[in-house]
Amino acid sequence: QVQLVESGGGLVQPGGSLRLSCAASGNMRSIYYMAWYRQAPGKQRELVASITITSVDSTNSADSVKGRFTISRDNAKNTAYLQMNSLKPEDTAVYSCNALTITNSYWGQGTQVTVSS
Repeated sequence: QVQLVESGGGLVQPGGSLRLSCAASGNMRSIYYMAWYRQAPGKQRELVASITITSVDSTNSADSVKGRFTISRDNAKNTAYLQMNSLKPEDTAVYSCNALTITNSYWGQGTQVTVSS
């Protein structure tokens, strides 16, 4: 089993920055992939960024956030991060962390990000 807890959301002005954290606990060694998703009201859930955990981590991000958002992880802290810069009102959503093992998909509870002046 894996447990995920997100933090770091909040209210920020357009152009501002936030860093989301996803703290993982449990059977950490079984995780091979982690990702951040977001869902805005009335919209489908969207994959924001992902990291494939290998000897050299591989990352990907959605076109809508390329150059602004960066996914990373700290193996020692069992934590994945999403650094969000140059935030726009359209980035407003609930952001959720996802982790995959060979047998299961795990989700955190989500954290609200609101970009507004």
